[in-house]
Amino acid sequence: MPRRHHSALAAFVLGFLAATTTSATAGAQTKPPTPQQAAARVIYQEMVEINTSDSVGSVTKAATAVAARFRAAGFPAADVQLLIPAEAPTKGNLVVRYRGRGRGKPILLLAHLDVVAALRSDWPRDPFILHEADGYFYARGASDDKAMASMFVANVIRYKQEGWVPERDLIIALTADEEGGASNGVEWLIKNHRPLIEAEYAINEGGGGTLDGNKPLFHSVQAAEKVPVNFTISTVNTGGHSSVPRPDNAIYQLTAALQKLSRYTFPVALNAVSKPFFEQTAKVEKPAMAAAMRAVSANPKDAAAAAIVSKDARYASMLRTSCVATRLSGGHANNALPQTATANVNCRIVPTSNIEDVKAAMARVFGDTGVKIAVLTENQEKFGQAPNAVELGLLNATNSLTKRMFGDIPVIPTMSTGATDGRFLRAVGIPTYGVSGIFSTPGETNAHGRDEKLRVKSYYDGLDFLYELVKQVAGPSGGRIVP
Repeated sequence: MPRRHHSALAAFVLGFLAATTTSATAGAQTKPPTPQQAAARVIYQEMVEINTSDSVGSVTKAATAVAARFRAAGFPAADVQLLIPAEAPTKGNLVVRYRGRGRGKPILLLAHLDVVAALRSDWPRDPFILHEADGYFYARGASDDKAMASMFVANVIRYKQEGWVPERDLIIALTADEEGGASNGVEWLIKNHRPLIEAEYAINEGGGGTLDGNKPLFHSVQAAEKVPVNFTISTVNTGGHSSVPRPDNAIYQLTAALQKLSRYTFPVALNAVSKPFFEQTAKVEKPAMAAAMRAVSANPKDAAAAAIVSKDARYASMLRTSCVATRLSGGHANNALPQTATANVNCRIVPTSNIEDVKAAMARVFGDTGVKIAVLTENQEKFGQAPNAVELGLLNATNSLTKRMFGDIPVIPTMSTGATDGRFLRAVGIPTYGVSGIFSTPGETNAHGRDEKLRVKSYYDGLDFLYELVKQVAGPSGGRIVP
């Protein structure tokens, strides 16, 4: 997840309480895995132990291994399609269709197989070997996103083995380059194989449950996400000898502009997902924060309330567009005045805004025509969209299953501050929702970082949750195959 990226990157975006200290075995299963859970673990391990990072890995290798599992399970070859861009042979994508009764448009189950790079020297163990200890699975991709990918695969194979026939088709899409790169699988599939993934809606990463220690607090359904855009900010100067410095200096000019940006706050911009998120979260927040959330939801121009909510960096990002300098370079010699200076500014733009408005805001903040702003982005993003409300059948099923499995906790639609591949589907009219049944404390999984992990119990809970959820939304009246 950059996504997800993310990635991606579910519960920590939504966490509203600091994680409490948990025991070393917080994620432990209290009983042996069921046969279905054990089968999923085998698939999970196989996925994790194939390096699918952008630099040295191969998503195609992982997609090929999964395709073999579907064929071995009896899926027709025509319904198991390995799709590889000619210009990117290691960036293959797998699309599998599980045939239903044809009553309604398919549901798409989306997960990405690529992972962020992991250096062996940074980890206490090989990041591409699944390691289980102290109630956790450790590995690169353990949480982002091979957990959910393996759950979809295991569950759909299980449906086949059990002879369950859904009312509508199910489509699994396992894709490349969600975490960055020039061969994003979802974009490529939309452009080249759109009919294969056409669906009423998609279930994706981006949502999940938040724990306080071991206690479930709430379950989120991602229904919108901010859009990532990178800007190159640059200054140019004639330069000269460093022994004769002048006030005009490309580095000073650039850093002065960045200092102004660091003090600027974009206006509150709530939408049909983020507004009810704050209204619902206020019900379980501390009194001062809860009051501020209710106030800013009622009046987005309430600066005092917005300031209180913004004291939590995660909430601040959900309120508005955010921009931050992430890279900096300048000068060409130790004894020369700098002729150029550049910075990368990474913006996460609310979906109802657009690049032009953000670029214009930065220009006003800089107040210097000598500071140039250019867009640097790998993807063609789409803006100006109002988020979709969560599809009612999916929301109802999520509510009932959450209460059954995790207790009487709220299910809250949310807008991710990170990004997933769902934004590409939404841009072409396929609503996409992040929901998983995977619970963690805020930041616990350390996705993209060293010792990425997932609670063992959370993995099996998510597997069971998604098994039931997909069965409900794909057709509760589906039956068994008659011999």
